[in-house]
Amino acid sequence: MALGRTRSCVDILLRYGPVKGLLRGFLQTDFMTCREGAKRHLLSEDVVKLQDFQRRKLVVAHQMSGSKSNFFEAFNKKLKKNELILQDELKMLLHLCQSAEDMDTARCAIYRYHEENANTAFGEFKFGPLFMRLCFELGQEEMAASTLTDQNLRGFFCDSTSFNIAVDMLFTKGLYQSALDVLRDMKKQGVQSNKDTFTLEAATCYKLNTPESFKICSALMDEAQGRGSVLPRHAYSFTVALALRQNDVPNAQRFFNLIMSAESRICQNLKVLILAMAGDMKECLDVLTFAISSSSPAFIKKPEFAQEVVDLARLRSKDSPLMASVEQVLSSLQQSGQVTQESLDQMLCHTPVGRKGMSTRLMEDRKISRRTLRPLQSTLLSE
Repeated sequence: MALGRTRSCVDILLRYGPVKGLLRGFLQTDFMTCREGAKRHLLSEDVVKLQDFQRRKLVVAHQMSGSKSNFFEAFNKKLKKNELILQDELKMLLHLCQSAEDMDTARCAIYRYHEENANTAFGEFKFGPLFMRLCFELGQEEMAASTLTDQNLRGFFCDSTSFNIAVDMLFTKGLYQSALDVLRDMKKQGVQSNKDTFTLEAATCYKLNTPESFKICSALMDEAQGRGSVLPRHAYSFTVALALRQNDVPNAQRFFNLIMSAESRICQNLKVLILAMAGDMKECLDVLTFAISSSSPAFIKKPEFAQEVVDLARLRSKDSPLMASVEQVLSSLQQSGQVTQESLDQMLCHTPVGRKGMSTRLMEDRKISRRTLRPLQSTLLSE
C-alpha cells in the first residue's frame, strides 16, 4: 500500500450559560469571543528554530555543485526508477525546497525514504522536524497535517517537536479543529507529549470554546496532574480562561489554584475575572487596590488589566455597596496607565520570547559597558 502511495506521488510530479441580560451581551462581544486579530504563534524560536533552518538552507544552496533545477531533475528520475534515496540526499532536498511544487517532490521523497528505512535502528537522524520547519516556512500547514496523520508514514514522525510545530501552524491559521485532530492522532501513534504540547492542546480547546473542548481540556489537565506532571502556567491559563468562557467558575477557580506562581499579568486578569463572575466584589476590590498601591520599584512594571476585565468588574459592582469604591479604584488604574486595550485573548495568545530571543534583546538593550560605564563599540558588544 505504501509503495502504491509513492508511485501515485511520482505520477503527479510530472462558544456563558445562565448569565443573563447586559452581562451576557457584554461577555459575548468581548472576552467570550476570540478576536480574529489575536492569531500568534505559541511556540518560541527555540522550538521552531525557523531562523536556524533558513540559515542552513542558504549554506546548502551556496555549497552545492550545479543548479537547484538539475538536482531536482535528477532526484525525480531516482523516484521514477525506484532507486535508493540516501540520507544526505534527502537532507539536501529538504533544504533546497522553495515552492509548493518543490514540496510535492519532498513529500514523495519522505514516503519513499520511509519505505526503505522503516526498520532503521533507533538513533538515526529524524527528518520529521526538518520537514515541518519547511512546511512552516512555506505556509503548507494542511500538507503538514495530512502528512503527520497518514497511516503510511506511521513511525516517521516519532517526536513531539514535529507535531508541536504542525499544531502551532494550524493554530495560527485558525484551523483549530484540524489542530485538535492532529493532537489526537499524536496520542494514537504513541508519541509522548511535552510541555509545549500541553500548552498547544489547552490553547486549541480554548479557541474552539465548546462543551466538548472544555471536557477534553479538563481531562487533559486532570490526567497530567494525576501523573504528577508539572504543567506550564500558560497551559493552566488557557484552561482557566476556557472554564470562564463556559461559565464554569468553580472549575476555573480549581484550575487557577493549581498555578504555582500566579503573579503574571495574565493570571492577575484571570483572578479578577473569576472573582467578578463569582460575585466576590470585596476580594476583587482588594486585588485591584493592591495593584495600585504596589510598592514595587519604579523600574518594575505595575500590573495591567485589560479594558474588558475592568469593564466587567465595573458592571458586576453596579448597584452594590462597593460600587463607589470599585469605580474609584478603576479610575485610578486608568489614570496610572494600568488599563490596556490589549485583550485577554491577545495576552493569552502571545509568542514566548525564548532563550535566544531574550539574550538578543538584552544585548540590544545594553548600550553602556558594565565595566567602564562608557558607550559600547560594535566590536565590544560581546564583552
